Formats: sequence, C-alpha cells, structure tokens
Amino acid sequence: MEEVAGTVLVGDSFDPVSGRVVVEDGRIEAIEETGTDSTDIVLPAFVNAHTHLGDSVAKEAAVGLSLGEAVAPPNSLKHRRLATADRGDLVAAMRRTLRFMHRTGTARCLDFRESGPAGARALRDAAGPVEFDPFIFGSGDPSVLDIADGYGASGANDDDFAEERAAAAERGVPFAIHAGEPDATDIHPALDLDPDLLVHMIHAEGEHLSRVAADDVPVAVCPRANTVLGVGKPPIRDLLDHTTVALGTDNVMLNPPSMFREMAYTAKHFDVTATEVLGMATRAGAEVVGLDCGVIAPGKRAELLVIDGDSDNLAGTEDPIRAVVRRATGLDVARVVR
Repeated sequence: MEEVAGTVLVGDSFDPVSGRVVVEDGRIEAIEETGTDSTDIVLPAFVNAHTHLGDSVAKEAAVGLSLGEAVAPPNSLKHRRLATADRGDLVAAMRRTLRFMHRTGTARCLDFRESGPAGARALRDAAGPVEFDPFIFGSGDPSVLDIADGYGASGANDDDFAEERAAAAERGVPFAIHAGEPDATDIHPALDLDPDLLVHMIHAEGEHLSRVAADDVPVAVCPRANTVLGVGKPPIRDLLDHTTVALGTDNVMLNPPSMFREMAYTAKHFDVTATEVLGMATRAGAEVVGLDCGVIAPGKRAELLVIDGDSDNLAGTEDPIRAVVRRATGLDVARVVR
C-alpha cells in the first residue's frame, strides 16, 4: 500500500481536496480528506491524445515548411526521413521521447505510428525498457492490427480507408483519422467512416459540428503544431460545446511533447477555462480509447502526477488548477506514480 499526500485534484471536476490518495495493487483504493503538511499537488498523469513519435529522428528539421512539405504523406520531409532511418536509430529516438514524456508527467499517449506493422513493432520495442505504455494507432495494411491497438488513418482525401475501418470494427478496436487540417474538404468523408476519433478539425464548421455531436465523435486538438504549420486555430470552444475534446502535441519534429506547454498555450490563446484544459489533457484522452486512468477516483488505475507546489516557480500561487495548467513546467514534477 502507498499513500500520496497533498492537495489532490479529485474526480471529473478536479475538486481540490487536502488529503491523500491510497494506492493498493496499482489502483486507487480511496481518497482520504485530512490535514496534511505536504505542499504537493496530486493530479492524474497526462494522457497525450495525439503524437507522432516516429519523427523523433528529425527534430526541428521542418522549420519553415508548409503542412504538405513537412508531414503530409507520402513524400513529405517526415516520410522521407522515416523511410531512410536506421531501425536502431529510430527505436532509440522514440525511446528518448518516451522517457522525456514520462519525466514531464505524461503516463500515456495515443500515437499514430507510420510504416505499417514494422513501425508498430518498432514503437513496441522502444517502449519495452521504458515505464510507458503507448496506445498505438497503426497504419498501412489492416494486418497492422495484429500488433497495434487501433488503426490511425492519414485523412479521407488520401484514401477511402473502408477496408481498414471494417477491419478495426471487426476486431473491436478504435479507428481514428485526421480531418479538417489543411481545409474542410475531408471532414464529411471522414465522418462517413464512423470514426472513433477525429484529429485536428481546425476548419470545422457548423454542419460538421452538428454531425460530430449527433454521432458523439470525440476530437483531439493540437494547437501548438497547428500554429507552427500555419494551418489555423481549431475552434476549441465550439468543439467543447459539441463533444469530448482531448489535447495532443502532434509531431515530435515540430514541438517537444510537453503537455505543460500545450496546456499553457491552449489556456492562454483560446476561450477555455483551466479546468476544461486539464480535463482535455487527462480524462478526455483516456476516455477516447477506454483507458482506465485520467481521473483520481476509487477503482481507477493509479497513474498520478505529483507536482511540487512549493517550487520556486509555483510557491504562492492561489489556485492549484491554474497553477498546473498555466504555470507549471517539467521542472516542477516531483514524481510520476504508475
């Protein structure tokens, strides 16, 4: 049995409770409200809802490039680098990124892994020695689902993906697809595939939002990457008013996969509250693929982030949720409990 004490952000609404989280056999046994001398802030570890870990081999290589030049299949800089990368170098680079994510408070990520079955295997190998379990959305032939946890499609304008969608449905695993990143033309075709997750939706309009709400399709947004690529700003307020919205960091080649940076950027540039952003960075990503984490509640997996509330950066902050979302950095992480 382990006890994690401090100001605990409890439940779906992250109510601040002075007390401790009791952990037994990897699960939260109880949250006990009691006085404590600890200045730590205890919250769910982050779930990064959209990553591309493969391009860890090409960090900052796409500076100044457009979306098509940087990451679009099949001939962008990213795909050329992935095609020529030595497998050992690729695995080592992804492993370093996973270690960075763990040290900065992320316990899970939903990764779109390029390069078919070989790419999915490479990520499994990268995660093996690391205290991290990525949820892999595989690509290419549907046989990738023998290795991956779900299927991740590039976009409905690239292919019809009907066979891949059917294969995912047959196996009972999620099907995710990019939509509305360069423009709105692929949003309706993506929704026609009955996806379990849409990624980006920058150019979503009223008709798209109505379909998303009617079909209860969650969306992952990546506002920092969208800014770097110059493709626009996702309508996060409108999306939140229609469906579940999760937060991701997108391509490692474009930005470090820091959920602290993503949260602060989102909170300061969009019409959202700090509580909403924290939910996007934790609970929402877990809900999208049925992970049993993302919330501090009895029975949930104990995947917790402990932040030093008395660090030089955070000492004196008046609201623990705003402190975590708008101000905290990886330097404030005391430990990650898994």
